[in-house]
Amino acid sequence: MGVPPRPILTSVDWITVDLYEYQARDMFEKHGVPVLRGIVADTPDEARAAAEKIGGVTVVKAQVKTGGRGKAGGVKVAKTPDEAFDAAKAILGLDIKGHVVKRLMVAEGADIKEEYYFSVLLDRANRSYLSLCSYEGGMEIEQLAVERPEALARVEVDPIEGITLAKAKEIAVAAKFPAELVDKVAPVLVTLYDVYTKEDATLVEVNPLVLTGSGEVLALDGKITLDANADFRQADHAALEDKAAADPLEAKAKENDLNYVKLDGEVGIIGNGAGLVMSTLDVVAYAGEKFGGVKPANFLDIGGGASAEVMAAGLSVILGDAQVKSVFVNVFGGITACDAVANGIVAALDILGDKATKPLVVRLDGNSVEKGREILAARNHPLVSLATTMDDGAARAAELAAK
Repeated sequence: MGVPPRPILTSVDWITVDLYEYQARDMFEKHGVPVLRGIVADTPDEARAAAEKIGGVTVVKAQVKTGGRGKAGGVKVAKTPDEAFDAAKAILGLDIKGHVVKRLMVAEGADIKEEYYFSVLLDRANRSYLSLCSYEGGMEIEQLAVERPEALARVEVDPIEGITLAKAKEIAVAAKFPAELVDKVAPVLVTLYDVYTKEDATLVEVNPLVLTGSGEVLALDGKITLDANADFRQADHAALEDKAAADPLEAKAKENDLNYVKLDGEVGIIGNGAGLVMSTLDVVAYAGEKFGGVKPANFLDIGGGASAEVMAAGLSVILGDAQVKSVFVNVFGGITACDAVANGIVAALDILGDKATKPLVVRLDGNSVEKGREILAARNHPLVSLATTMDDGAARAAELAAK
């Protein structure tokens, strides 16, 4: 079969939540990270009122989950409330890399003397945490990392030990902070790590971390990515979700407790178990190269229970995607036997009725596989065809999507 392409998903790609900057600022403040005042505004009038409340110079900042806001005109300095009104009027509705600005944060202006960079993140490759820090930080950190990688310190963080004050000083020294700044910066790094652990984050980033003219160290702009698998112990995280911006198919899947993420492809995928589904994505992507570049349309893990209701909910979500041209159901019977899965598919198609309009390729393997295939063959649904292997099923689904 050859070498398959790079995996489309990793095991955590669908279970993280990025926060808006204003949400990160509020979370920093909650844990004692030094920040400036910031007020959310949804209209130019609210922006003017926020600027009046803060007083002095303010910065009107687009709230979008993407970088490059400044270069796109999404960050403007306002010396007066009226200027904040004009800035908000110019920024709201702006399209920044496909993200339309609907909300702003009016932030207190800062007397910036120096800019630094700091982040702590999950290092998946080494199954550890990693701290990135630079004395020469600021908005062009990506360029710095490429052109002068020695200026960006990479320090492994033991998840058990964490970032203690001693570890924070080690990071600051590695990042080439002058000796007189190490003791000033280190406590802030410790507090940022507290945010990382106490909020179950996979990324906490500050860019820039600044030194003001008065000698304060402030987190001026933050990014936080949360691990959604930890929501059961983070009750307040539910309020951080931007439901208005959520994909309607993903929202529908979440309502039905389905592990789903939409992708940009034509073959709908249903499987049981994250590992099997990820493998299916890769195999479909590889097979699709022979049919004009057909790709997987989604990740959908129905878990161990393939009841009629669960299967119907999954099919309903996938069939609601206008891009989907065919569906590949790839199930390995374990605790839930293949005959139960087959009965679930049959019942799901009956439940959906006329809403089921796209061809389904079904590959079953494992416990009671022969019974499962017999059930599907006996039903003889015009939309369903059987495949004996994952490769055959992927190729058949890709071919049907291409047609």
